Amino acid sequence: MAGIAALALTGCGAGRTSGGNTGTGIVVGTTDKVFSLDPALAYDNGSLQAETQIYQTLLNFPAGKTDPEPDAAQHCGFTAPTVFTCTVKAGLKFANGHPLTAQSVKFSFDRMLKINDPNGPASLLGNLAHTDVIDPNTVAFTLKVANDQTFASVLPTQAGIIVDEKSFPPDKILEDDAVVKTGSFSGPYTITSYDKNKLAEFKANPDYNGLFGKAKTDTVSVKYYAGGDNLKLDVQQGNIDIAYRTLSPTDIDSLRGDNRVTVHEGTGGELRYIVFNMNTMPGANPAQKLAVRKAVASSVDRDALAKGIYKGTYSPAYSSVVPGLAGATEPYKDIYGAQPNKQAAAKFLADAGVAAPVTLNLQYNSDHYGGSSSEEYAAIKNQLEATGLFKVNLQSTEWVSYQDERVKDSYPLYQFGWFPDFPDADDYLTPFFAPNNTLQNHFEEPAINTLLTAETTESDPAKRADILKQVQFKLANDYLPMLPLLAGRNIAVAAKNIQGVDETLDPSFKFRFGGLSK
Repeated sequence: MAGIAALALTGCGAGRTSGGNTGTGIVVGTTDKVFSLDPALAYDNGSLQAETQIYQTLLNFPAGKTDPEPDAAQHCGFTAPTVFTCTVKAGLKFANGHPLTAQSVKFSFDRMLKINDPNGPASLLGNLAHTDVIDPNTVAFTLKVANDQTFASVLPTQAGIIVDEKSFPPDKILEDDAVVKTGSFSGPYTITSYDKNKLAEFKANPDYNGLFGKAKTDTVSVKYYAGGDNLKLDVQQGNIDIAYRTLSPTDIDSLRGDNRVTVHEGTGGELRYIVFNMNTMPGANPAQKLAVRKAVASSVDRDALAKGIYKGTYSPAYSSVVPGLAGATEPYKDIYGAQPNKQAAAKFLADAGVAAPVTLNLQYNSDHYGGSSSEEYAAIKNQLEATGLFKVNLQSTEWVSYQDERVKDSYPLYQFGWFPDFPDADDYLTPFFAPNNTLQNHFEEPAINTLLTAETTESDPAKRADILKQVQFKLANDYLPMLPLLAGRNIAVAAKNIQGVDETLDPSFKFRFGGLSK
């Protein structure tokens, strides 16, 4: 998930006569946009926030944990090397009264793959061959590759959401208003009022029977904002209880000193990086191109970006796998150093016969990854040019054109970002470096493919962690198809009387309303 566009500010309140710090309900403010309430079309943070409240999955991530546990399921596990079987809890039902059974699960996965919308999350089910109902409470997933250790973590994602087969069409998308009208919710909350991307009201679902238990707050309203300025003002003045995504680093820094609110920070999993187009980047041959990439890696100052531009809301990233996940390591720090090294950069170029200064055409986006992107890439330009080894031509493009042009080889080097699908190191590797990867930068290496297959099918945690470390080292030392820069934190600003915020700011990147209370 690469980020979300801002919304048009509409509505003047959350349907209450009092401020955010009074009353029994909670009001959450956000700039994230709901793209769709239909899981087959939704693959974005704004939609995920709503879906987290209203839908159930077979497995889910408990607060603060990275191993999935049963939610709608009673139990899940491998019953054969290529068969992952789940027993659905007996007596589950959607809020409209329809039963939630193994047939509902099969319908949901079949529907996801059948619709296969390019904007949806169906790609996460790439290893799923077919889904079968064994009995009313048992469903079996037959996989293409045996012993897939990531499949359990795919089930809690947007691709694994269970929908009502009596309410959703099997082969087309259901509009948001129609979704709300069906009342086919099985999560901790239902939606009682919905004005898309303006105001939504969530009501605790008394029939929810899952991992997270009864919601602590009966009613949670979400107000959508065009930008961070009004979001910041409203949380300061008590018009809303929580501001969650997205405030600027400067706003967050100033709010840390405001005694009316608390700035909560947790593990976020966001990654910001530079992608190298392996074909169009500078260099007369592969060896020279690699030397240029290594010289760039030796010249950037991540710590300066994290502190100077992002005020500590991001941390330096020295791998494509963010810190905190099993198997995560920091090969870029070990190989290229934590601080810029002009001498090492110059040697990489000289040894490959690359004349300096090297001209780098570096593209970034200013309307998708936050307003600080312009400052970030101006700083990167200055860092690279300060070595005397590079001349950087910096250009910016709006998001729609950016997405089109980057896959047409228009950008030799460009900015990109990633939000995790699930908290596992593989989610930072396979989507980037396997064949037909999301970067579309012409990187494909058999040695990496072999290691990726090995780590996804290794059941021993210690052995898997070792393979993951091998992948990260080889990527950083032998290939370097992208340069990790920063790892983002998950941040929310809340009124002093709000509890439960820290518990939901975890690596799953799911902001759960059910644990919030006053």
